[in-house]
Amino acid sequence: MPPGAADSSQMGSRQTPTQQSRSTTMVPAKGSAVASSELADMDLDTVPANMKREGADWFVIFNPKIPRSLNIENVHTLEHTSVVCCVKFSADGKYLATGCNRTTQIWNVATGNKECVLADENTPKNGDLYIRAVCFSPDGKYLVTGAEDKQIRIWDVQKRTIRHVLTGHDQDIYSLDFSPDGTTILSGSGDRTVRLWNLDSGKQVCKFTIDMGPKDAGVTSVAFSPNGKLVAAASLDRMIRLWDVSSGYMPQRVEGHKDSVYAVAFSPDGQSLLSGSLDKTLRIWDLGRFGTNGRGMDMVTCRAVLQGHKDFVLSVAYSPDGNWIVSGSKDRGVQFWDPRTSQTQCMLQGHKNSVISVALSPTQMYFATGSGDCRARIWSYENLPSPM
Repeated sequence: MPPGAADSSQMGSRQTPTQQSRSTTMVPAKGSAVASSELADMDLDTVPANMKREGADWFVIFNPKIPRSLNIENVHTLEHTSVVCCVKFSADGKYLATGCNRTTQIWNVATGNKECVLADENTPKNGDLYIRAVCFSPDGKYLVTGAEDKQIRIWDVQKRTIRHVLTGHDQDIYSLDFSPDGTTILSGSGDRTVRLWNLDSGKQVCKFTIDMGPKDAGVTSVAFSPNGKLVAAASLDRMIRLWDVSSGYMPQRVEGHKDSVYAVAFSPDGQSLLSGSLDKTLRIWDLGRFGTNGRGMDMVTCRAVLQGHKDFVLSVAYSPDGNWIVSGSKDRGVQFWDPRTSQTQCMLQGHKNSVISVALSPTQMYFATGSGDCRARIWSYENLPSPM
């Protein structure tokens, strides 16, 4: 099954836990807000002209129940020869990396031109080898890729050579992130582990293991908090786990989703955590104040449940200013949500298959989408003036 089909069996782990972790089960607060959207059911032909935007092969429908505050345009369409599993901007916003079968490609955001193709010539030539995760270092010098062969590769972007190959995971690599200071790589794998690696040495410095829950509890998504003190990991067992990086202690095990969690992202201010699930919803979690002793956290509560996608939510992201949430789904759509009101602003249809990955530029009002239709697309979004 190709990546993005979102069959949970493709990410299952059959490994025996080797390390015990401490945890406490936290449930979302009762009475959390639920936002609902019917945009996916609306007929484009009946939508007023001022509440939609159409291109040659894409359209956006804006929520008629709230004032329109965005404009969206397609900037570039980036053709690939296979499913696009992941997209990620560089920290300066100048480049976009895409991961597909056997190669990682780096694109110039301004021109839409392909800058280079990264492929490990030492891998076997037969069969598929999907690159499921990509991430630039904060200084842009390195690109880290994670693949089906259980290995993490650190690429020197300028030299287009591999600096280190990180081995240790027992299953596919599904997610990668860099610490804010650029010294540490975070990885999540179907082997039920989250690992930290030193960029310079390529050595593993820490391993967090999921030792509770169903046997198939592979890690689907990982993220560093903006201050680098916390690590969040989503998994197939419907839970999100938070670890304190300095102590390795797991202060929270957050549950509330009704199916596997496929995506997590911290808000830019670090006060909230966003998750997307195969239960077709997104959830916003209030993290509270991280304990001063590094071994505790205020009660994690579910502030809002965002409903509107018609199928699995596969990817989520915050805008750099924290004013927007963006989600990609197996329903082929992308939705923009207002985290303050929990309402959806608009629904974008621009792919012919699942939207597997979404990412927002850290420096410009651009976002990117990667899809099972063998395309990545770069879009612009613009805030409209408030109506008088």
